[in-house]
Amino acid sequence: MSNPKIAIIMGSQSDLETMSESVNALKGFCVEYEVRVLSAHRTPKEVAKFAKEARKNGIKVIIAGAGGAAALAGVIAAHTTLPIIGVPIETSNLKGMDSLLSTVQMPAGVPVASMAIGKAGAKNAAIFALEILGVSDTNIEKKLAKYKKDMAVKVKEIKLNV
Repeated sequence: MSNPKIAIIMGSQSDLETMSESVNALKGFCVEYEVRVLSAHRTPKEVAKFAKEARKNGIKVIIAGAGGAAALAGVIAAHTTLPIIGVPIETSNLKGMDSLLSTVQMPAGVPVASMAIGKAGAKNAAIFALEILGVSDTNIEKKLAKYKKDMAVKVKEIKLNV
C-alpha cells in the first residue's frame, strides 16, 4: 500500500500464518498497512533503522509478532516513540508462554502493549491499532463502532438447542 499507517512486522516468515489475522482485520477496515519480516536477532541493524524511520515514513502504530525469545517488539520500542503492540507467536516447545513472557516483561519506560498468544492476539492487535488511530480519525472510529455493534448482533442471534 502506498501510504501505510500501520506496520505489521514479524520475526520470521513462518509467523505469517498467525500474523495474517492482523492483515485480514486491517483489510476489512480498508486501512493502509505494510508487512515486513525483520528479526531482532538476525537483522538487528535493519530493525533499528526501520523503527527510527517509521514515523517519517507515515507509520502511526507498529504491530510486532515474534516467537520464542520474542525480542522484536521490545527492540522496536527501544528505537521509537510510536505505540508498539506485541503479538506472542505460539511455539512448539512452550506453546507460546515463552513468547508471551518475553513480550510482556518490558522494563519501565519501554512499553509494549501485549496481546494474547497466537491468532486471537494477532486479530486483537489490529483492532487495538485501529482503536489507537480512531482517537484522532473519526472515519476509523465509526467503522469500529459498527464492527462492535455487528459483533453484538451476531451474539444475540445465536440460538442454542440443548
